[in-house]
Amino acid sequence: MISRQPAPFCEKKLWALQRDTFQYFLRAANPQNGLVADTTRNGSPASIAATGMALSCYPIGVERGYLSRDEAIERTLAALRFFGKSEQSAARDATGYRGFYYHFLDMKNGKRAWKCELSTIDTALLLAGVLLAAQFFDLDTARERELRERAHELYLRVDWRWAQNLDNAPPGHEAISHGWKPETKFQRARWQGYNEALILYALGLGSPTHPLSTESYSSWLSTYRWKKVYGLEYLYCGPLFTHQFSHCWIDFRGMQDEFMREKGIDYFENSRRATLVHQEYGRRNTRGFAGYNAWCWGLTAGDGPGRETKTIAGRARRFFDYRGRGAPYGPDDGTLAPWAALASLPFAPEIALPTIENVAATYPALRGEMGFACGFNPTYGGNTDAGWISPHYFGIDQGPVVMMIENHRSEMIWKLMRNCPFISDGLRRAGFLIASGFRI
Repeated sequence: MISRQPAPFCEKKLWALQRDTFQYFLRAANPQNGLVADTTRNGSPASIAATGMALSCYPIGVERGYLSRDEAIERTLAALRFFGKSEQSAARDATGYRGFYYHFLDMKNGKRAWKCELSTIDTALLLAGVLLAAQFFDLDTARERELRERAHELYLRVDWRWAQNLDNAPPGHEAISHGWKPETKFQRARWQGYNEALILYALGLGSPTHPLSTESYSSWLSTYRWKKVYGLEYLYCGPLFTHQFSHCWIDFRGMQDEFMREKGIDYFENSRRATLVHQEYGRRNTRGFAGYNAWCWGLTAGDGPGRETKTIAGRARRFFDYRGRGAPYGPDDGTLAPWAALASLPFAPEIALPTIENVAATYPALRGEMGFACGFNPTYGGNTDAGWISPHYFGIDQGPVVMMIENHRSEMIWKLMRNCPFISDGLRRAGFLIASGFRI
């Protein structure tokens, strides 16, 4: 077990990693409609969340010289034009309904894939990228004016209030639904407990056309779980991505809603504490997984070795495929995600950078042409010291790496979104007050 802190991952290597990770969005996109594949797996459908992250990463690519402004505009307009003209109806093979979009779409024709749900959170991640593009492409040219107009049209037509499913919501349970299917209508699950839905509520509350009710946000807050883990008190959710996704776009430093005012911290500090918990979980390694230590940690949603039980060193180990792994209460099968530490870089650079340095040095097989593999499992075993290594890249893993490296590097995305009026209005309606140094 490593006890001495490694040297930090140096800036030169970090910038190279950001460039390589960005390549996913150049290679996995359909230039005809702007859709971005969920994963590099053959036959993968498009993911609307991955498409939203691509739209968020293109401005970074322009600033860092990964692609030209004209190319970024062309890619962005392809997506906005597609979503603008795609079928919005209750038909089973439509692209969306009521301004929302299906979680997965056919890469070529953009129709619903896999009988998936009309997803509220994935639509929010798509629209976050749409609005970021509108903030970045601000020149007075025909194409950039069209881009901004189309972006705002897509956002303004979303019927957030409909997604509350108020006809079937008992008092005090007005939180927005997870999704809807034409075959079975609204899913029973609503957004409960702290998770990645902060960005969903900010966007839904900020709409000037069909906003969420403020009661929906209060209903969500009422289901939060405040815990004390390893001596740290924080708003608990197990997988690290839940503490990262909303922060890719919004800088929550110095802002508090009613819940956080009572606790005396903000959501940024909460994410920092969650990151420290994951490091301590790795250091303690009470379940005896191979590779875990203070400089090798990070459980989140991601790929895994597959559903299987193996006896390893006399102990039965159960493994999973794609799963939302979390610390300290699990689930955990020994699968670590390098991108989980990278996406926590703005919160805790003093532990994230040495962790990435250690992972890169200890497991060189993880580094590929589009950055780090999304997951590995030394306990499972394999042909390298890293054991099982995910053979695929995932768009929603790649996006946070590019975005959070940039927020650590320049705060570019945070600065752009501070000036988005819809985000500002949503945060105000959610009851956020400024503690210091932030303008909403």
